[in-house]
Order: sequence, then C-alpha cells, then structure tokens
Amino acid sequence: MNKKTYQVRQKNGELQITDSEGKQISASQLLSKDKKVYAFRGEMGAGKTTLITQLCKDLGVQDTVNSPTFAIVNVYSDSQDNYIYHFDCYRLRDIQEALDMGAAEYIYSDNLCFIEWPEMIEAILPEDTVNIYISNKGDYRELVVEE
Repeated sequence: MNKKTYQVRQKNGELQITDSEGKQISASQLLSKDKKVYAFRGEMGAGKTTLITQLCKDLGVQDTVNSPTFAIVNVYSDSQDNYIYHFDCYRLRDIQEALDMGAAEYIYSDNLCFIEWPEMIEAILPEDTVNIYISNKGDYRELVVEE
C-alpha cells in the first residue's frame, strides 16, 4: 500500500496543498492516472466537500460544486466532457438504498467518483479505491492518501 501525507491550508478561498517535502501541489495532483474511485474519510467539518470542490475546479468543472447531502449524488462534467460523480452517503439508511439508486453503476462506470462518508457503501467499493483521510490539525488539515 502506498501512503502519502499532505498539509492543506486555505488562503483567499483557495486550498494550498503541500507535500511532505514542502512542495506545493494542485489538488488534482492527488489523483492517480489509473484510479477512478476516491473515498473521502473524516469527521463532520473536516473539509471533504472543500477538497472535492477544489479537485473539481482543477479538473475544469464549471458547475457549482456542493455536497449532495439530499440528492446523494451530483453529476459534473470536467473540461474534457467526462463525468465526475460526487456522492455524499451520510444520509443513506443502508447499502440497499445505495444499490436502489444505482450507486454501483456510477461507481463502476469508469468515470471519476468522489465519495464522502463511504462507510455505508464499503461493500460495493472497488478493491483499488483510493482512501483520502482528512483530519483537522488546528491551523491546517492533514491529508493521508492511501492507494
């Protein structure tokens, strides 16, 4: 398993992400070329939606990006007209509810999937899902990316 740690600070509405060597990177550099499903894990208010918003912006999404808390999934298009699926599984009662709304079809569509609160649908996530752990460290957020 490959694990990398980053620090994230917000300045003037933009995220500043720094790798373990102190080099600043864009949010999109957190993504692997060959991985499509990303599980964002962290406490309420840790910054999952903020990070996903920055990722979408870096990928050329023109739509307003916000948490799909009630819709469960939002669909965006990147600058290449590829779909990006943004899930918020916080309100799901059980995995059957996710299956009924077509979650597996989205997840295995070969499009990018960003999933907040993935614990509810763990059983249907691909084996190669990238986990991004976000924790609040006071004046910054720590990201741990596990592939």
